[in-house]
Amino acid sequence: MPSTVATSILKNTFGFDDFRGKQLEIIELISSGKNVLTVMPTGAGKSLCFQVPGLMMEGLTIVVSPLISLMQNQVDALKILGIEAETLNSTVSAEDNARIWQMVHSGELKFLYVSPEKLVTDQMLDVVDDLDVCLFAIDEAHCVSQWGAAFRPEYEGLSLLHTRYPKVPIIALTATADQGTREQICEKIFSGDVATYLTGFDRPNITLNVEIKNGWKQQLLRFLKDRPPENGIVYCLSRKKTEEATRALCDKGYNALSYHAGMAGDVREENLNRFMTEDDLIMVATIAFGMGIDKPDIRFVFHTDLPSSPEAYYQEIGRAGRDGAPAVAHMLYGMDDIRMRRMFIDNERADEMHKRRSHQRLNSLLAYCEAPVCRRVSLLNYFGDEMNYQNCGNCDLCANPRKTIPATQAGQKFISAIYRTGQSFGVGHIVDILTGKMTDRVSGLNHDMLPTYGVGKEYGINEWKSLARQLMARGFVVVDMEYGSLKITDTGFLLLKGQENFDYCPDVVIKKSSSSSPKGGRGGSAKKAVAALPDEAQDLFHKLKVYRKEIADERSVPAYIIFSDKSLIDMAVKKPVDIDQFADIYGVGAGKQKEFGPRFVEFIAGN
Repeated sequence: MPSTVATSILKNTFGFDDFRGKQLEIIELISSGKNVLTVMPTGAGKSLCFQVPGLMMEGLTIVVSPLISLMQNQVDALKILGIEAETLNSTVSAEDNARIWQMVHSGELKFLYVSPEKLVTDQMLDVVDDLDVCLFAIDEAHCVSQWGAAFRPEYEGLSLLHTRYPKVPIIALTATADQGTREQICEKIFSGDVATYLTGFDRPNITLNVEIKNGWKQQLLRFLKDRPPENGIVYCLSRKKTEEATRALCDKGYNALSYHAGMAGDVREENLNRFMTEDDLIMVATIAFGMGIDKPDIRFVFHTDLPSSPEAYYQEIGRAGRDGAPAVAHMLYGMDDIRMRRMFIDNERADEMHKRRSHQRLNSLLAYCEAPVCRRVSLLNYFGDEMNYQNCGNCDLCANPRKTIPATQAGQKFISAIYRTGQSFGVGHIVDILTGKMTDRVSGLNHDMLPTYGVGKEYGINEWKSLARQLMARGFVVVDMEYGSLKITDTGFLLLKGQENFDYCPDVVIKKSSSSSPKGGRGGSAKKAVAALPDEAQDLFHKLKVYRKEIADERSVPAYIIFSDKSLIDMAVKKPVDIDQFADIYGVGAGKQKEFGPRFVEFIAGN
């Protein structure tokens, strides 16, 4: 019976014929009163896992979400489907606040979106005590974990829900959580009384690239050169660099905006609104931008600096390609990134265990950056998602396999030079010694008299710098945070003694094809061809996109909330001539059929 009801809601309300993956199993468990933790990749349909059971059950579903913009987008999307949904936040007027509470108390409202800090206030909980709540849904649940990359203290208060409302099921949802984070979510939110669904982390449509940093501005412009006008995100480590990158892009004619915490709130909000509605805008941002950005057509995420952990990296690249179409995640990474990230961790106001875990996470990300084979396998293994292949065919290492060279002796030479100079110098000076370069500093310190002077001439300067970076990534060498000098770790001394081995992967240049889309340059007016469409439907599809944006602008919502590109493609192919035929379009339920059917049928007939 539940599966029949769920399938009917899926079709009649959301316009989809079939559930994906474990969705139906999760929905049936929730609707039977059980608790569920769902770890599901971005774009896999997490929202349906609580929206469908919320519609199946009598009562109110309270959805906990960390961002106002995310809450508003989801509420707008539900309203367009004909579902009564509202959000309570600081931007809601007193008049609307009173109206929403009236809907809640009358039983008219089905979904109420609130922030965690609002829900756990005594005043709010006293009201919730008297409501007919059928489900709590906690989105971005990884924020509750102190081990995670995005810990939010206000999420900890949510631990009282399962004790205060033991008969109300809870579903916690996240796209990224390693084993430690999952265990902490289960304990804090559910006290262990939960079924966990780990449906995989793979996003096979995203090409994964890592490039050694060598002039980040030129590398960014080179990456964008042959890409058509499209949405993308460029992540920078600092506010200053964000502004600098935005200016560089605008100077080259790109439609680019900045987003960081140092900007006025109204400017940030305006930039976010533009990004959500325009289809060729590049957002240059710090990590202040991203969580909850539910925009399906982001075609690339470019990191000018190393993220803080595999979880942060996975979250950030997960904003690309939510529509399932090809997208690119391109990261620049160098030795300064390692030093900066280590310094950030050591300067954190946190206990030693937390810092130790942060260093371990960073080590895992460095291992990903220096992986000798398939990046996807390396990344997914970190999350415990074992792959049944060795070559994904969609990363720079699969497109450009790297040679692995035994380099234990080279590693020993490098570490010996560090040791003989008192572990008091940085990479540049050590490389000068190994390559026999006579600088004022080398001669002034008599380092040309060391046994290691000139013993590394088989490698060039850039090769030695690459070796140094990989020695750091493997944990043989660390950088002193205060002075920038290299220090030998216990493992490094084992390598020096011949009790550890070291293999070296020479840096490779990424082929153009692994980071480029079909040509169409920034100044070109050519429309992007859609592979899924026959030639005769291409023109109608592009006209439908323009028409969709006009309707979205009328309603002040992002265009994808009106219809996804997949729905427009279906319209362009099927060309429905009446409301009944329009109901068969992908993503058209009863609400959208009634709301938009007449307008789109008329538009299609006229084109």
